[in-house]
Amino acid sequence: MTKKETFQKEFEVHVKKGLTSSPKYLSSKYIYDDKGDRLFQQIMELPEYYLTGAEYNIIDTYKTDLRKLLTIDGGFDLIELGAGDGKKTKVLLKELCDHQTDFTYKPIDISQNAIDQLAQDLLQVFPNLDVQGEQGTYFKVLEELAQYNKRPKAIFVLGSNIGNLQHPEAIDFLSKLEEIMSDKDVLFMGFDQKKDPLTIQNAYADSQGITQEFNRNLLHRINKEMQANFPVDVFEHWEAYDPQTGTAKSYLLATEPCTVDVRHLNLQVEFKKWETIHTEISQKYDDDIVEWLAQKAGLEIVQFYEDDREFFKDYLFKVR
Repeated sequence: MTKKETFQKEFEVHVKKGLTSSPKYLSSKYIYDDKGDRLFQQIMELPEYYLTGAEYNIIDTYKTDLRKLLTIDGGFDLIELGAGDGKKTKVLLKELCDHQTDFTYKPIDISQNAIDQLAQDLLQVFPNLDVQGEQGTYFKVLEELAQYNKRPKAIFVLGSNIGNLQHPEAIDFLSKLEEIMSDKDVLFMGFDQKKDPLTIQNAYADSQGITQEFNRNLLHRINKEMQANFPVDVFEHWEAYDPQTGTAKSYLLATEPCTVDVRHLNLQVEFKKWETIHTEISQKYDDDIVEWLAQKAGLEIVQFYEDDREFFKDYLFKVR
């Protein structure tokens, strides 16, 4: 079975489990296909969606410091989990290439389309860059990363992707990273910070409705790939942020009762009016929570970098 076929099978198993659970859920990681990638790129350009601009500001401000920190005799591997379109990483890649740094860039993403597009874009700008893109989910890729021990690794996880995991899952994820890191490796990871709740709420419920279409792409994919008949327009996106826990939750909400047939899975699903499908969490942090997560995973914070509005932080970790 090819990697693409394996991923598709996992998607089908997930859909059957998620839609037959109570309450229902679907993972946001399955939003990303060609259309989902385009919609997320539009989201990143929205004025309400501060995360991309904040982290871009960090990397642009500290790119020289990061280059000096990462540069090692004999070179290193820059491995990015959830690379997407690489907008922020390109700033650092340019800094590294301009100074003829010896490194390999290995972008990992769940979307093959995103990987192919990123590699094509990078080679047009940096024709001598060694790009080794790969499709995969975090946990699958972590198994393979254990083999990358020939040179020191700089593992990048930008965009507060860890925020899609609840705290126990985040500790598990960080622990798996710690297991494949040597004392020469570093982990550079973004954590969106707690702030004015309205700022967070607006970031995930934009006035143009692009975030709604982004979440609805889950249903479009199921219709297309599993011969389903979701009445997509019946489902509206709802965002709820809890400032006490720092958790933003996304839902698709059935505004009318409906019956959905997923023929490829031989599955029929009933939706009551106002019933939800939970699609995503986006966790927000402060220094104490990040320190606690790191300690549980056997990591230590070496330093952190903050944007000029104090919205976002990138933390640098090493193994304890």
